[in-house]
Amino acid sequence: MAHGGGRRQTLCYPAAPPAGDGKRTLGRTIAIANQKGGVGKTTTAVNLAASLAVAERRVLAVDADPQGNLTSGFGRKTRESRPSLYEALIEQRPLDELMVPTDLEHLTLVPSDRNLTGAEVELVSVLAREFRLKEALAPVVGRYDYVLLDCPPSLGLLTVNALTAADSVLIPLQCEYYALEGLSELTATLQRIKRALNPGLEVEGVLLTMVDERTNLTQQVIAEVRTHFKDKVFETQVPRSIRLAEAPSFGQPVILYDIRSRGAEAYLQLARELMSRAQMAPVAR
Repeated sequence: MAHGGGRRQTLCYPAAPPAGDGKRTLGRTIAIANQKGGVGKTTTAVNLAASLAVAERRVLAVDADPQGNLTSGFGRKTRESRPSLYEALIEQRPLDELMVPTDLEHLTLVPSDRNLTGAEVELVSVLAREFRLKEALAPVVGRYDYVLLDCPPSLGLLTVNALTAADSVLIPLQCEYYALEGLSELTATLQRIKRALNPGLEVEGVLLTMVDERTNLTQQVIAEVRTHFKDKVFETQVPRSIRLAEAPSFGQPVILYDIRSRGAEAYLQLARELMSRAQMAPVAR
C-alpha cells in the first residue's frame, strides 16, 4: 500500500536556508502536548516531523511518551533491549548515543520504551528534575531546524520536562463536544511553567484534528476555539482520515504510506504554515 514514489513528488515549500550562510538560528524546539488522550497528538508529531523532513529541514523527533507510539509510528519499535530517552533522563547519557535513523534522510529519532514509565518516579528525588530533558538537548539542538517533543497524555514530570525544554507548545485539539474540556488545566500548567521554569515558553498554535466539516458540532467547536485562541489557531485543519489511522500499523508516516491522501495533504500544509510563520517571525538579536 505504500507509495514510495510520493517522496519524489514536487512540493511547494519555502526554500531551505543555504548551509553555512551564517544566519541560521538554533533549532526551534516544539512540544506537542495535550493531557487529553486520543486527540491526534502522536499522529501530529509523526506526520509533522516527516513533512518537515521532506522539505529538507533537519528534524529531531523525541519520543517522551512511555507508550512509545512515536517510535512505532516510524517503524522503529524493537523487541531487543536498547537505550532510549530513559537513559538520557536518568543516567544522563548523551542523546547522540540514543539516536536512530528513520526512513527519511533528514529525520532522526530519539526512541522511547516502557522503561520511561519509571522515570516519572525516579525523577522525583533528582535535583533540578524539570531540566533533565533541556540539559540533554542542549548539545544537539543546534544541529537541527526543528526538534519535536511528543509528550505523554498527562501533565506529569515527563510533560513538564518537555515544556521546560521547549520554545513553544503545539496543542492538537479534537473537534468534538468535549474538545475544550481540560484545556483550562493545560493553559494553567503552561502559565505556571512560564513563571517558574521557562519564561520564554509560548503557544506555537492550536491544531484542530479529526475535523468533519459536514457537522454543525464541528463548526461550533471551531468557532469556539477561534474565539478563545484567535490567531493562535492554525489555518490548517486535519480531517478524519482512514489513511492516517492505517499508516502507524505499517510503521510509516502517512506521506510514505499514501502521499495523495487528505491526511498527508493536511500535514504537508501544516509544515508549510509552520515554516512560513518562522520566516515571518522577527529575528532574535
